[in-house]
Amino acid sequence: MNERRALRIASIVEGASLLLLLLVAMPLKYALGYPVAVRIAGSVHGVLFLAMLSAAFRAALERALSGRAVLRVLALSVVPFGFVVADRILRVGDRA
Repeated sequence: MNERRALRIASIVEGASLLLLLLVAMPLKYALGYPVAVRIAGSVHGVLFLAMLSAAFRAALERALSGRAVLRVLALSVVPFGFVVADRILRVGDRA
């Protein structure tokens, strides 16, 4: 698997975990008083975020993407649904 594909997969999985955290775990904590949901989802999201960071740096080091494209993908990783735009960047190619 090449670095661009690895980053694309990591970005999608990390983005889905962010949505799970925001749309499921946070309401469970604040609406239903179930704080363990945020601890579990937050921990999983944190590990997946670190894996995505690792994939991004690997892609940059192997020159699979330009530094600018990597920064765009990283910036989009903190925005809900940003992984959709990041996926397009990674699928279409590096136009940066």
